Amino acid sequence: MPFVNINGIKVYYENHGKDNEKGTILLLHHGFGCVKTWEGIFPRLVDEGYRVIMYDRRGYGRSEKGPGYMDFYVSDRFRPEGVEEMHVLMNFFGIERFHVVGQCEGGVVGVDYVARFPHRVQTMVIASTQFFSEIPMTEVNSRAFPKTFRELEPELKAKLIEWHGEKAEPFFDQFRQFGGSYGTDVFDLRPALSAVACPSLVLYPDRSSIFDVEQGVAMYRQLPKGELAVLPACGHNTYQYRPEDYVRIVLDFLRRHHKEGEEMSAEMIGMSCLAVKKPLEDFPTSR
Repeated sequence: MPFVNINGIKVYYENHGKDNEKGTILLLHHGFGCVKTWEGIFPRLVDEGYRVIMYDRRGYGRSEKGPGYMDFYVSDRFRPEGVEEMHVLMNFFGIERFHVVGQCEGGVVGVDYVARFPHRVQTMVIASTQFFSEIPMTEVNSRAFPKTFRELEPELKAKLIEWHGEKAEPFFDQFRQFGGSYGTDVFDLRPALSAVACPSLVLYPDRSSIFDVEQGVAMYRQLPKGELAVLPACGHNTYQYRPEDYVRIVLDFLRRHHKEGEEMSAEMIGMSCLAVKKPLEDFPTSR
């Protein structure tokens, strides 16, 4: 299995597709997941000609925890070291510019990375990611995840064991309480988001069991080059509930920003109900 050593910790990764003019997409899993969460998504991106890289962040999936992991998980080091881990990985591949797709907590990693290394990211998709909390995350999580691992439905236990093996139970019982990218106190992504200048798509479900859709709208409004897509009748795991729509929306976004510095063209002349559709020849040809 492919691993890269990052600060003495073996990090599992997968590399699919070939480097080409369409570029590379880095997929960042959510706070309970690993690369296996992308099994229904990444093959479709590869089929469209993109190179796709994904990895299990430290302590997740097949990546090592390293010493003192549980203390690390609830510490202020978790977010900045997660950015460094991502940076070392992309340097390992020698990829200077790439696209980022982050699901839930993976979106936090993506935003933090763009804020620190803005020149490395061409575009970013932030899916089902919390923007801010008004109460401590201990309270948010106690409402969202009231059951311990042993109280979970058999199907959920089986999924966690498939993803994380023998560490599934202690993994879940810690993660359901607090820590990780969302932290232990009130969470606020607004300071980091203010530094994001690349084209960014906020992809949100209309009925997440964890975060209100208004979180996605507020996030979109703060992004200088932001776009917003809301999936109707969709739960929190957008990639799982609506995989076809997820891929279609991501690919459509990437096509609109295929060229560096290219601004999105309006589809109509005028911006009201009186708008007139532009002739087809006014649009650049598809690539």
